[in-house]
Amino acid sequence: MLDSNLLRRNLDEVVARLETRPYKFPREKYESLEAERKQIQTETEELQSRRNQVARQIGAAKKSGADATELMKTGAEIASRLGELEAKTSDVKKRLNDLLLTIPNIPHESVPIGKDEHDNVEVRRWGTPRHFDFEIKDHVDVGAPLGLDFDVGVKLAGTRFVFMKGEVAHLHRAIAQFMLDTHTQKNGYTECYTPYIANQETLIGTGQLPKFEEDLFAAKKGGQEGEGEIFYLIPTSEVTLTNSVRGNMLKESDLPIKITAQTPCFRSEAGSYGKDTRGMIRQHQFEKVEMVRITKPEDSYQHLEEMVQCAEGILQRLGLPYRVITLCTGDMGFGSAKTYDLEVWLPAQNTYREISSVSNCEAFQARRMQTRFKNAQGKTEYVHTLNGSGLAVGRTLVAILENYQNADGSVTVPEALRPYMNGLAVIKPE
Repeated sequence: MLDSNLLRRNLDEVVARLETRPYKFPREKYESLEAERKQIQTETEELQSRRNQVARQIGAAKKSGADATELMKTGAEIASRLGELEAKTSDVKKRLNDLLLTIPNIPHESVPIGKDEHDNVEVRRWGTPRHFDFEIKDHVDVGAPLGLDFDVGVKLAGTRFVFMKGEVAHLHRAIAQFMLDTHTQKNGYTECYTPYIANQETLIGTGQLPKFEEDLFAAKKGGQEGEGEIFYLIPTSEVTLTNSVRGNMLKESDLPIKITAQTPCFRSEAGSYGKDTRGMIRQHQFEKVEMVRITKPEDSYQHLEEMVQCAEGILQRLGLPYRVITLCTGDMGFGSAKTYDLEVWLPAQNTYREISSVSNCEAFQARRMQTRFKNAQGKTEYVHTLNGSGLAVGRTLVAILENYQNADGSVTVPEALRPYMNGLAVIKPE
């Protein structure tokens, strides 16, 4: 959520910066609500001053023995009107808040301006794509003989689900364990276990609600019929990890908080029909190891770079070629002020595909969650929140199957994963 004081002071600048996303700020609606709020506030302050004046007059009248009936009647009328204004204030503030919940974050000044993914800027590359002396297969054809079964996934749940068995399932688990161990033992994160279902307030806190409800899987407590509280399957553990500090007043000494978790992620993929329908690139359910940091504002961009390096370290240890790109204003997520994507090389597609997205949301989520801290001067500030994939487990499996495939249909296990595979160096077809 944007800073209300910033909107009041520099609305023209905010509108101009949001246009680079591109986003058309609902200026007429905002200014109408803000004018209504100001009018109510002005009347409230005037009546409060009048109420205090009348109270003094009543006191003086009673002290002198004069008749205070009319003054008391006036005081009662003022109190009644103040009650009406209090209700109006609550209503207009709610409407303003509801509007602000739909407005995206302001891009950081370092973010390149652009319309879509074609305007993203490549920062660097690592690794050299492997040269194959045999026909390259994609991960579906490589994985099928190893236990990757999309037909069973469809039978059990429908399209965009997969069933794994045998050593490919073992490899999938090994990837996640390797990532968690790396982040906790080398990168200083604390491992967490979180719920896979969250309430509405939690999804509002990180920005998925109210704007992106169609992207979520919803579940009603007590069944689908009748009234009941709505819950949502988490689209990423960013939601639960970040909200773990919702409503907290943190100490400066608490920061930075660095937490990680491995969870399934559930996404309806609304609007993606026809895209990546083959294989594991775009699934309704997938595993991800998430990194979250809660920091002081002045440190957050240093932490953003560190988090990118954490994600890069995983890819480097797995020997997977990748590139880092800075997303342009038109390709960033709703809550992000700046985002880096890591894209891994997929030889069957002869291109790089996203495997991690690392974002600094600045105070955007913290305002929604009301998460603050007291700085060294004793002043209360909102924290900055950052999140990033470290990495998407399924897409890492895809990259390993394609980059480490062999002519005989087997797949070489990257050395970093062999301790998690009981020393197994090669996965062979069943």
